[in-house]
Amino acid sequence: MPIVIIGGGVIGSAIAYFLTQQQPGCEVVVLERDPTYARASSALSASSIRQQFSTDINICISAFGIDFLRNVGTLLACNGDAPNIGLHEGGYLYLATAAGAATLRENHVLQRQLGADVALPSAAQLQQQFHWLALQDVALGSLGLSGEGWFDGYMLLTALRKKAQSQGVRYLANEAVGLDLARSDGVQHVQTVRLRSGGTLPCHFAVNAGGPWAAAIADWAGIALPVVGKRRTVFHLSSPAALPRCPLLIDTSGIWLRPEGRGFIAGFTPPADQDADFAPLEPVYEAFDNHVWPTLAARIPAFEALRMQSAWAGYYEMNTFDHNALVGLHPACDNLVFANGFSGHGLQQCPAVGRGLAELMHTGSYQSLDLSPIAIQRLVDQRPLLEKNII
Repeated sequence: MPIVIIGGGVIGSAIAYFLTQQQPGCEVVVLERDPTYARASSALSASSIRQQFSTDINICISAFGIDFLRNVGTLLACNGDAPNIGLHEGGYLYLATAAGAATLRENHVLQRQLGADVALPSAAQLQQQFHWLALQDVALGSLGLSGEGWFDGYMLLTALRKKAQSQGVRYLANEAVGLDLARSDGVQHVQTVRLRSGGTLPCHFAVNAGGPWAAAIADWAGIALPVVGKRRTVFHLSSPAALPRCPLLIDTSGIWLRPEGRGFIAGFTPPADQDADFAPLEPVYEAFDNHVWPTLAARIPAFEALRMQSAWAGYYEMNTFDHNALVGLHPACDNLVFANGFSGHGLQQCPAVGRGLAELMHTGSYQSLDLSPIAIQRLVDQRPLLEKNII
């Protein structure tokens, strides 16, 4: 029987790729209700990767992720066509006030222990390197020197999908609408996946890679999954000012900015009282004039002439329990595999999670990187994983 993956975005496609890469001939079917990916988080993401996390597991996931992205042209080549995802290792730069400096220092120790190439420049050192920054309130920075940056997320999705198909994965333009379950000794087992078009697919494993809509899939098995879609607006900006060697900047306000072509893109996290679940995917244009522009102009004086060219909105697949991925098997169902709740980190985490979940399904355990710290079991145990560096 096949492994049926519900959701053909970057997470589902990474799992499909690794399943058939690790075990050629493995039968895998991916259900994707919208092959255009018009609303998919994979296609609407700002597509970046960083090593600057505060937990061992997230740093290790990103270490594998950057190695994979550096070698995408070889790993995902099909019929002599080597994909180019445009990886640019421009680094992340976190800015901290005096109140946040201790956290940067604490994180830095762990990051360096795990091999991340990061530095802790003082405000004076930052001013020398990035003369265009206004740093009067900044006490310390954390700067990725390599292994961090941005890339074409839609190209990565396309390359994973094409490579998976070349390895025998079948993609069906169809929608899962339910699960047929058997129960034994209090544990459920998915027998078939029901399809919108009618009929069912029998499965060895079913994989929940439903992105922002993953909670509905979990509910078919009676499992409460704290994952919702949170709208995030990305602004495409132009400025006559040049910002030499501009990294992906994380301002003390939480606004982020990075180069994109001849301009920049930027975004922010709305206040909690304005952060509704599944808000319509319309950009919050007024936030540019009310918040983003004045804040960026204060941080980068040359941005007084900053202009918004366009904007788009996509969903973060937000895990409201602790903002970290939820992966693996839930004790209530022995063959429903979860790959959810990445909270904006799915594109950078898909290589390690795809590899790990493929190992789990093929062998019963993780063979390379142990993903148990982000296991869905922590929901049952009510044991959140605290990650301080959430954007």
